Amino acid sequence: MRLTRLAVPPWLAHALRAQRGPVPWNAVLRGALAAGPLLFVAVLSGRTSLGVIAALGAMLTGINDRPGSRRVAVERLGVPALAGAAGLLIGSYAGQHTGAVTLTLVLTGLGLLAGAVSAIGPVASGAGTQLLVASAIGAGMPLPEPGWVRALLFLGGAGWLLALRLALPTTAVNTGDYRFDGEREAVGGVYDAIAHLLIAAGGPDATRRRVALTAALDHAQDALDGPRLRRYASSAAERRLHAQYAAALPLAEAATALAWAGEAVPALAAEGPRRLAVAVRTGAPTGPLPAPAVPGTRSTPLGSTTVAPALRALHDALLYAAEAFDRGSGSALHTRRRTPVSLVSTVLGSAGREYGIRVALCFGASVAVAQALHHARWYGNHPHWYWLPATAVFLVKPDLGPLASRVLCRAAGTVLGAVAFAGLALVLPRPEGFVALVAVSGALIPVATRHFAAQTAVVTVLVLSLVMVGGEPQASWNRIVETLLACAIVILVGHLPTLGQRGGTVRARLTRATEAADVYLAHVLSDGTARDRTGRWVLRREAYRALAEARAAIDLAAAELPALARHSEGTDEIAATLERLVDTTTACAVQLDDTGRLTSRHTDRITELLGELAERREWAGLRAAPTRPLAV
Repeated sequence: MRLTRLAVPPWLAHALRAQRGPVPWNAVLRGALAAGPLLFVAVLSGRTSLGVIAALGAMLTGINDRPGSRRVAVERLGVPALAGAAGLLIGSYAGQHTGAVTLTLVLTGLGLLAGAVSAIGPVASGAGTQLLVASAIGAGMPLPEPGWVRALLFLGGAGWLLALRLALPTTAVNTGDYRFDGEREAVGGVYDAIAHLLIAAGGPDATRRRVALTAALDHAQDALDGPRLRRYASSAAERRLHAQYAAALPLAEAATALAWAGEAVPALAAEGPRRLAVAVRTGAPTGPLPAPAVPGTRSTPLGSTTVAPALRALHDALLYAAEAFDRGSGSALHTRRRTPVSLVSTVLGSAGREYGIRVALCFGASVAVAQALHHARWYGNHPHWYWLPATAVFLVKPDLGPLASRVLCRAAGTVLGAVAFAGLALVLPRPEGFVALVAVSGALIPVATRHFAAQTAVVTVLVLSLVMVGGEPQASWNRIVETLLACAIVILVGHLPTLGQRGGTVRARLTRATEAADVYLAHVLSDGTARDRTGRWVLRREAYRALAEARAAIDLAAAELPALARHSEGTDEIAATLERLVDTTTACAVQLDDTGRLTSRHTDRITELLGELAERREWAGLRAAPTRPLAV
């Protein structure tokens, strides 16, 4: 008898899905050395409350600790830490000098600001989250220190973890100057992704490998483009990495064109990028690179009018890479900075308005409920109402998954963490056992980030340990009740009709991706594009990055409950059409470089995709992109 498989709803499938990968042992070591030792020193010196605040700063900073370069870590960890210190300062003074109604209004206003700013990007989103969480903790956690001291201690804890991030190695294999181990790993990943795409060309896995190449390029670009005191790379090692990254761009372009052609290429074509990846990671010479096509000829064994130009482009790109690796000097990252005007436009746009209003409603409602329960003596003589709004902040944060998935995982993780802590509290000595528990939990956070429920469970144990060391009574069961209340508030507010158009984030990112694709296409088909390959690569990177951001937002929206997912229906087809259009544009660029003219396959494909894109946008209710008249 045949058994039928039950279809799991997308929102439930997302809740059950966990990330995979090797254990980040370096991040585990940093987590173990962060909050636990700070708390231990404070307990030994008899200033426990100081250690609790510093450990909170280290813990919240550790949640943002991700693989990457040290330069990026300064921004990724430092900006949210500054926002958290500001939130702690505001919350501390607001909680001490205002009543319940005024406090609720102040924190609701912070929620509106933090939510709108979060639309800018991941770092801004992390800063908005820490601003709100720290403001709730500052307003609700009973601590003897004044607000400015709390803010400095919070920064001290965050700074300690950032110092560990900068001082300790970040990858298992380190050659040369270990300060750039994150950059080397990122750039090496680009060459590996190029090799995988070449192997997949002509097969069903080609599209997925092209998406993986975009992700690798985005990661490497971010790793090299972190904040710096000087405008350009200041060391020979860093300039060499910049040159190696720039050399990957023509290779990626040629590999994309080969994948677009839809024909398999010789296996030897992937060997060159593989050797380049090894050379990046080890610092060893590249050695002779195998040529994927016959040099100096206009034909290949495949004999295809679309494959042959791409193979020749791959051959030329390998020669350029070999020269760049030997020369080892470069600075251009082929990216354009976002202007202050564009950042303000994002904050005030549909995505910023939608998310800002939703965060403000959720955070404000949770503060109001927490204040009502607090003044009704729900907590007895120990006010720790901050857990309810702090939980709501994490629940309303879309970076952590769809709404229903976040609620399920948060509830399950809190129950698991509270039950585990209640059992451990019965056997651990005080306060030594709880200090050790903080250190162990800090070490587990980098591993637990693979699943929101696991991360919630670990953070719950860590926070409850800090609360116990700080002198508050055990509050495990109250945390469960408060978490369930926060889940109910966020689910209710998340499904209320709000000002503005639903799906604003998806629509805003799709519009930006369409505009980037339009500019890229216009540049490739315009006269003189062969003389400005650098500008073309900048536009190509921008188009693919915007597409990746749009696709991520669409996938997230599609995994929501049906009442929310319906607002983004049809957008996945638009993104797929845009991806095919940008791939075709890349193939056109390679073809024009080689022959100076397009084949009928290229022109017909562009015309077809532009028409399909216009139809799909009209069906989905999106405004038309400002497409230029193009002679194709």
